[in-house]
Amino acid sequence: MSAPLALCRDCLARPAAGARRCQACGSPRVLTHEELDRLSIAHIDCDAFYAAVEKRDNPAIRDKPVIVGGGTRGVVSTCCYIARTFGVRSAMPMFKALALCPDAVVVRPDMAKYAEVGREVRARMTALTPLVEPISIDEAFLDLTGTERLHGGSPALTLAAFARSIEKDLGITVSVGLSYCKFLAKMASDLDKPRGFAVIGEAEAQDFLRPLGVGAIWGIGKVGEERLKREGYHTIGDLQRADQGELLRRIGPEGTRLWKLAHGKDDRAVSPDRETKSVSAETTFNTDVSDPHDLARDLFRISEKVSARLKAAGISGRTVTLKLKTGDFKLRTRARALPAPTQLAARIFDAGRQLLEKEATGTRFRLIGIGVSDLAEADEADHGDLVDTRAHRDKAQEAAVDALRAKFGRGAVVKGITFDEGPKKR
Repeated sequence: MSAPLALCRDCLARPAAGARRCQACGSPRVLTHEELDRLSIAHIDCDAFYAAVEKRDNPAIRDKPVIVGGGTRGVVSTCCYIARTFGVRSAMPMFKALALCPDAVVVRPDMAKYAEVGREVRARMTALTPLVEPISIDEAFLDLTGTERLHGGSPALTLAAFARSIEKDLGITVSVGLSYCKFLAKMASDLDKPRGFAVIGEAEAQDFLRPLGVGAIWGIGKVGEERLKREGYHTIGDLQRADQGELLRRIGPEGTRLWKLAHGKDDRAVSPDRETKSVSAETTFNTDVSDPHDLARDLFRISEKVSARLKAAGISGRTVTLKLKTGDFKLRTRARALPAPTQLAARIFDAGRQLLEKEATGTRFRLIGIGVSDLAEADEADHGDLVDTRAHRDKAQEAAVDALRAKFGRGAVVKGITFDEGPKKR
């Protein structure tokens, strides 16, 4: 086995292997691993992203438990690490989160702000390597193979410098997982949060995986985990000991994939061509709503959110999907294809309202959502033709409104349908 290599995550010096502190700066954040300079597949995840941005922008809440979400019937979008010590978790109902942490500061999500920070983080990732595969607004896989000469050091050194610059320049923190494949890089990024940097090498992979529960495998889910347990596979070690053919017979095609992952085998490439499938927004009411006007007003608000996200991402879409959840939790989805792609809030809303009119016939709803799919580039959207003569005017009007809101805030321009407060939402 080769001698361990060390890296100080704070000053980027190379201390002696085994040093508890960096000899150059005294930091205890010294990373040591035998394969440190040979690994190049990374997973980067922003720590408690929405909450971190809010704390950065409001120093008064920096040392307090913060929950991003809202409404007693809404859910937690994310929460800071202080709130997590009380048991609060993402996707938890707000009433439960506030029961666990009654002193939490609750902040309503500002997706436009988060998207702006996310774009800056993504731009810095692509400056490291063109092989960046986004997973969400705040996480991505990177392949830094062959970048040593470009950045003057190993991928580990490049990633440590990246994490340091994000914290210094953007005021948020990231956690880094470094390995030889995507599966283990993702696992590594969760090992040392927040401000983490963990490494899983090839030599240790199977020993590392063996004691973990099968639910630790990314993508298994609760249903898959229970099925594996019913078949007698409780740990990843159980999968390692199983015959590959047996897994195939008992679990189906998924068995082959699980056997390979259990042995640390993952040949998926980091793909920068991974595409967003849809852009959507939704809102949950504190009390069920049946009035068509109230529903339409909130539909317009979330149509504006979807429009803003499409514009921020430089994409458009051809299919509009309305999502409704009844008071007894039954889900309805209705879709309509547009003649051409759009980014415009007015057009998304018009399509959604036509779908809503057929559903808002007295049923009480607890949630409404709108989404756009069948995505295309922004330059394909809203050109108009001899039939669609309003496209250029609608586009110019929204551009003017967007410019005013960017300069003076979202409250600078309020459309008529949004004046009423209506039922409060998360």
